Amino acid sequence: MKTGLVLEGGGMRGLFTMGVLDVWMENGIEVDGAAGVSAGAAFGCNYKSRQIGRGVRYNVKYANDWRYKSYRSLLLTGDIFGAEFCYEKLPKELDPFDYEAFRENPMEFYAVVTNLKTGRAMYKRLTDCGDRDMMWIRASASLPVVSHVVKIGKYRLLDGGISDSIPLHFMEGRGYERNIVILTQPQGYIKEQSKMLPLVKVALCKYPKAVEAMENRHFMYNRETAYVAQREAEGTAFVLRPDAPLAIDNMETEEDELMRVYNHGREVAERTLSDVKLFLAEARK
Repeated sequence: MKTGLVLEGGGMRGLFTMGVLDVWMENGIEVDGAAGVSAGAAFGCNYKSRQIGRGVRYNVKYANDWRYKSYRSLLLTGDIFGAEFCYEKLPKELDPFDYEAFRENPMEFYAVVTNLKTGRAMYKRLTDCGDRDMMWIRASASLPVVSHVVKIGKYRLLDGGISDSIPLHFMEGRGYERNIVILTQPQGYIKEQSKMLPLVKVALCKYPKAVEAMENRHFMYNRETAYVAQREAEGTAFVLRPDAPLAIDNMETEEDELMRVYNHGREVAERTLSDVKLFLAEARK
């Protein structure tokens, strides 16, 4: 029975996920495949490359570097998270990504993006995290209004969370019968329609299907969390989530705040470690 992992996005809330994954790597916890959305893809790829601590390290070190994330970057480049810095300079020079380890790890890893022309999710399997794979990760994590539309071949892409925030259905459809889901919102969270919708309608006026997806995103998200809860009750999903709202802004630069979210992820992972091991062991009988 194949075991899967679903990684929700959420900007800097993704440090919670990174805390969980670092504890897992320290304890040899592995799955057969994973799908990451937005920050879930951008941070989660470090799990496949087995780089303990990398995700939190560069987020803390470069939190105040305008090239990484800033309104200055938005004004100068059109991306609030600087594309060249995040997907070129950072992984290749400043905090090297282990491309070889990523390639050699047999775990499947998918990045979820939104096809703006259709308003639907696409799922790209990443094989080497080279330049083209990095473009798919960039697309997965590119938020409407504050990011350029990412062009890959004939596709025009943005944040995977617009169309599929928690891709549990996708993983089950790929044959992953038992899945661990890492959420970045606490139990009982209900998403409401985005207050950014008027700006989205202007920014994506050429993509009416994507605008429609944004209008209905809260309905999609709440259906997905209900489905996760159903699968959790049935025993085919194991869910890790924060104990309370993480209350961190995407533009947060204070090390204490970034580490607070990361350390909470570690706490939840350590608390549930034996249960996660049992869940995976039962799947592999």
